[in-house]
Amino acid sequence: MKVLVLYDSFFGNTEKVAQVIAAQAGTHGEVAMVKVTEAIPDQLKGNDLLFVGSPTRGFSASEGTAAFLKSLPAGSLAGVKAAVFDTRLALEDIHPAFVRFLQKRAGYADIKIAAMLKKAGAEVLLPTNGFNVAASEGPLKEGEAERAAEWAKQVLAGISH
Repeated sequence: MKVLVLYDSFFGNTEKVAQVIAAQAGTHGEVAMVKVTEAIPDQLKGNDLLFVGSPTRGFSASEGTAAFLKSLPAGSLAGVKAAVFDTRLALEDIHPAFVRFLQKRAGYADIKIAAMLKKAGAEVLLPTNGFNVAASEGPLKEGEAERAAEWAKQVLAGISH
């Protein structure tokens, strides 16, 4: 199995999740990890599975992630299976309440990334996932790296059959 983990990271939290996912994918075959700022569209082709992750910034994916995914021509990812994740503050950790309300209504990066991938023709595997950070700059909350490993394991097992 050939897997690409495409990610963006500002404070290292999303990169840590990407590393955990890549480690799990490595047990199933060939894996590459590419930061979105260094990615080229052709790298997305020819993979059995594409993991895409970004920190949630302003209720969406990072600017770099969004720009890269929006640049992909419609249908260019036809036949590519994709799993999506983000890093985020948990709703209960968002203050004040008005911002928490906005976050709940606007959503996180995972949903926006999934929509961009679908527009490019990818088959987005559900559920997408979000991994919680303790504060806006991190670190990952306790147990989140383990949860990411388990999620990646389930995604990989689902497409191995």
